[in-house]
Formats: sequence, structure tokens, C-alpha cells
Amino acid sequence: MQCRVYKGRGIVGGKAEGRALVVEGRISFLGDVDAGTGVLKMNGGERLVGRILVFEAGRGSTVGSYIIYGLATRGLAPAAMVVVEAEPIIITGCVLAGIPLVSGVPRSILREVSSGEILRVDGSRGVVYVGERCTDNA
Repeated sequence: MQCRVYKGRGIVGGKAEGRALVVEGRISFLGDVDAGTGVLKMNGGERLVGRILVFEAGRGSTVGSYIIYGLATRGLAPAAMVVVEAEPIIITGCVLAGIPLVSGVPRSILREVSSGEILRVDGSRGVVYVGERCTDNA
């Protein structure tokens, strides 16, 4: 499969690899995520743990930052987040939790990447690599 690369802005540094979980829309970590189990209530109830969460933006309560942090402390958080538009709730949550975060990727990522595809995220450089063998050396 062809390597695809999306460039955005690195917000929280670090590297992560995992299977994509793509959500076409905004996520409220207060209402759309079960904080006790790490299950995303939308998209068929998939678990966040170890996934690369790709979504449009956050929405809702500032409590969402603490939910992201709480997921990380319980080992239930996504490995990284990739958003079209980062806002303070998502940024703060990822900073507190140490979750790599890339923002400012093209909106087309939401339709061009499928849930389950392998992604590698470089939060320091703001780059998302899509594909089994896709790296910065590809």
C-alpha cells in the first residue's frame, strides 16, 4: 500500500504508533467517552486504548481535559491524537496526560484515513504517517 503523509503542527511532542480510530466530527470527552472504561460512545463503542484518535475537534466542558488525563492514569487513553482543529480542552488534556498531539492536518484526513489503518504520529514534528511501512525514511 502507498505511504501517505499528513503534515500539521506538533502541539504535544512524542511518538506513537497504532490503529486509527477516525471520528468525523467533534468529541466531548465529558459526554462521548466513558471515563471508567475508555470506550468512545459514538462510532459503535470502540475502545480508545492504544488507538490513534483522528477527529475534527473537541467540544464541550473543560472537564474533558481531566477526563483525558484520567484515562491516561488508568491506562485507557489513546496512544496519540490527531485533530483538524485543536482547542484548549484537547491541548490541556494531552499535555497533562503526555499524549502526542498533532493539529492542523487537512480536513480530508477524516475521509482518506480509515479506522483500523496503521498510523505513526510524530507529535514533535507534526507529522502523521499512514501505512504499515510508512515512516520518515519512506
